[in-house]
Formats: sequence, structure tokens, C-alpha cells
Amino acid sequence: NSEDVRCKCICPPYKDHSGNIFNKNVSQKDCDCLHVVEPMPVPGPDVEAYCLRCECKYEERSSVTIKVSNGILLA
Repeated sequence: NSEDVRCKCICPPYKDHSGNIFNKNVSQKDCDCLHVVEPMPVPGPDVEAYCLRCECKYEERSSVTIKVSNGILLA
């Protein structure tokens, strides 16, 4: 299920740009700043330096398991 995977990039403040968290449904191989951070908050010359500061992680979850667990907890 495409809703059960995402890439999450946490980017700290950089120059005059505040920190931000970016999420996007992409494949594991595309889980990096260049594929996830949109729109890019810095101009072209600063993109590499900005992306080096970002921490990107690929995450998978099972929404079915989450729904079943919530049903059991609420019962």
C-alpha cells in the first residue's frame, strides 16, 4: 500500500531558513533530500550544503496492524 511507506527528511535551520520536516511517498532508493524536499527552500548554489544537513529516513508501517491494534484498545 503506497500510504504505508514514506520518506521523512528532517532539515535543521540553515542560514535564514527555519528548520522543517518533509514527507513524501517515494521508493527506498529515492529517499534523499533531492527527491523529497519540495519546494527546495534554498537557491541552487546552497542546495548541496542544505541537503547535507538533512537527515532522511525511509519508513514502512502496516496500517492494517495499526487499525486492528486500535480496535482492540478501544474495545
